[in-house]
Amino acid sequence: MLFDSSVRKELWRSFMGTLVVLLTVVLTMVLIRVLSQATLGAFAPADVGLILSYTLIGQMPVMVALSLFVSVIMVLNRLWRDSEMVVWQSSGARQFNFLRPLLRMAWPVLAGVAVLTLVARPWGQGQSQQLKDRFERRSDISRVAPGQFQASSDGRRVFFIDSHSDGERTGKNVFMVMSENGQEAVVTAKEGQITLEKNQRFLVLTGGERTQTDLQTGEKVLSRFRQAKILVGEAPDSQSGAPDVRSLPTVDLLLSHELSYKAELVWRVGLIWASLNMVLAGLSLAAGSARRNSNWSMVYALLVFVVYFNLLTLTQTWVSKGKLSWIAALLVVHGGLTLAALTMIWWRDGASLQRKPFIRRAGPVLTNLIKGSSGERR
Repeated sequence: MLFDSSVRKELWRSFMGTLVVLLTVVLTMVLIRVLSQATLGAFAPADVGLILSYTLIGQMPVMVALSLFVSVIMVLNRLWRDSEMVVWQSSGARQFNFLRPLLRMAWPVLAGVAVLTLVARPWGQGQSQQLKDRFERRSDISRVAPGQFQASSDGRRVFFIDSHSDGERTGKNVFMVMSENGQEAVVTAKEGQITLEKNQRFLVLTGGERTQTDLQTGEKVLSRFRQAKILVGEAPDSQSGAPDVRSLPTVDLLLSHELSYKAELVWRVGLIWASLNMVLAGLSLAAGSARRNSNWSMVYALLVFVVYFNLLTLTQTWVSKGKLSWIAALLVVHGGLTLAALTMIWWRDGASLQRKPFIRRAGPVLTNLIKGSSGERR
């Protein structure tokens, strides 16, 4: 009872600390990336908080799995380093005895990884895609915040407006720079509005002027207009785009026979299985010595984590290309690591049992040698 409770309590402390550190680092990196995408016009600046939350939901399963793996390695290494492992082994505890406290601590974490992977992550991907699609369907004028320069979705136009009116459909004091085919045009107008005609989007400007410059020759042409119409692109079709596979529910992936759907299913189920394998791999890789304070086991463990999760992505690619069935991918990769980790734990248990008879035989011999040497000194 003391053995289970002490190990699980230390595992929880290490897991929570590691998860907080990883969450802080990933949050900073994701925030920088989301802000850069917002400045490029990928989505509305007002949706930065929502996009950040949905992106973190998608990153949480990997962070939780890594935190669990690191906590197992750190706790078991400390037990070896402080000679507590020797005490437990002398009391009859073997490597397999550590599976029970590890799994009792890990099963709520594994359940959380399953919920995040199978339910929360697809939902977050879907919500994020809806925000981006909704922003893409808006007109270029409505994307622009008053008093700020904003690039269009294709990057060929830069807008500036002084204020909005008519429910953000009409812009006041419009300034626009267009670059295309070696020509640069600077257009200013009192008002601008997006209209749709035969699946085409036109920008209707009222009361302005246009300065067009040939970038090769430097020749300029100045013109004034009462009303001008500029083609800015095709009207977006919300029904034409195929849904993102990452945002589909897991039930749809199970019922479908498409390779892309099965590849995504391999990634989701494989991530849950990988989290369990990380616990077994941590128990098989953790080792230490009170006389040698080394962190090489942690380096090996992180290397295994990186290779394993890259292999998870590689099997997803193989399944999507039809080179491997999704069931075979799960059994070969994840089942193989499970068997390898259990074999490693069994081998280390056998090695420790083989050392104990040798210690029993060598103990009296060493005692006689010590007594003999003390008698000669006398």
